[in-house]
Amino acid sequence: MQTIQHSEQTLKTALISKNPVLVSQYEKLDAGEQRLMNEAFRPTSGLFGPITLHSQSDWIISHPEAPQDFEEFFSDPYRKTPSPEKHSIYIQSIGSLGNTRIISEEYIKWLKGYCEAFFYGLTVKLLEPVPVSATRCSFRVNDNTQNLQIHAGDILKYLKKKKPEDAFCVVGITMIDLYPRDSWNFVFGQASLTDGVGIFSFARYGSDFYSLHYEGKLKKLQKTSPIDYSIFDNYYIPEITSVLLLRSCKTLTHEIGHIFGLRHCQWLTCLMQGSNHLEEADRRPLNLCPICLRKLQCAIGFSIVERYKALVRWIDDESADTPGVTPKHSRKDKENLPKPVEAFKEWKEWILKCLALLQK
Repeated sequence: MQTIQHSEQTLKTALISKNPVLVSQYEKLDAGEQRLMNEAFRPTSGLFGPITLHSQSDWIISHPEAPQDFEEFFSDPYRKTPSPEKHSIYIQSIGSLGNTRIISEEYIKWLKGYCEAFFYGLTVKLLEPVPVSATRCSFRVNDNTQNLQIHAGDILKYLKKKKPEDAFCVVGITMIDLYPRDSWNFVFGQASLTDGVGIFSFARYGSDFYSLHYEGKLKKLQKTSPIDYSIFDNYYIPEITSVLLLRSCKTLTHEIGHIFGLRHCQWLTCLMQGSNHLEEADRRPLNLCPICLRKLQCAIGFSIVERYKALVRWIDDESADTPGVTPKHSRKDKENLPKPVEAFKEWKEWILKCLALLQK
């Protein structure tokens, strides 16, 4: 294992900058916000730690990138910022997200609520769900996994055409695996920062995707017509477990972060770290490091205290008898399924520590 440990001065410059204008902006933050962000360059901080690399296949080693500090983010002429006219994040579901209509509807509401808390101050809206056929995308059966895949680039073109006037961005979500081009095995997601659109698949976040007994494999490989979308009728959907919900929230907020202009984080453990594989993605925390938090606050203008309180409310907004998973192939039309948030409990404790520091 390798640890990326930046000096206190390096982190201080990355967060505050040496530009007098940006230093002045930082000094105008309230005392609690400065106290929290200053934890970035305190070596003994229990809130923010250095990045640990576990193998040569980890993102930072295999995808060398120049790190982006706050000044570079602030000065980027190409980054997009929400405006009063374009102040909404839209979520477009493609195909079913759950193994019943009720599960599918509740799951997307959970994701919407999470995004509203994470990107506190912006409006999050749901577009009417559409079947795969509505996108007219290319599709294939993966030669290695024998599961269905849809073409990410085609979906981005579809989302661009559907983008509402007041949209800051439109993100598509699906439980169908994605591929970006014929030569690639798969991709977790793809986005166009200039067009403000993205598509992300949660298919590989089910507990059984990488098992030999994965039920999403097509038993009979058949040559299908490029316009016959009936192959997607009753395709396999994993159960919406607490872990799958956490992974979905993590991916969704990470990728929307890119649309705001946040690049992969190389400063501290952070949601915006890149990931090459599921194990690395699972090691990433749900929270932003102070440098990335300042970037997002600059773009949206939220109160950090109110944002953290909103995230705690989202975690707490559940029934006392929340089960570990949603019922498999349940046919009961419940008004509201309990939200499986067990996997978020550790993060809630971390947020409460931050709130205690902010409100000291």
